[in-house]
Amino acid sequence: MKVHIDEIKCSGHGRCAKYAPEVFRLSDDDGYNADRGQTIDVPAAEEKNAAIGIRSCPERAITVVAE
Repeated sequence: MKVHIDEIKCSGHGRCAKYAPEVFRLSDDDGYNADRGQTIDVPAAEEKNAAIGIRSCPERAITVVAE
């Protein structure tokens, strides 16, 4: 699974990282997702947690990318 983090929509709530800390990293500088504007690979073992993190984003800034 691949996901894209929208750099404009991400508001730094950090809910994604709360539910999937092995997938979503937060920037130490501003608390926003450290991978904003990028597409990242989600390890198979973390897909369930990543899905929870995606659903928890109030801005819907994270989307699954079709492979």
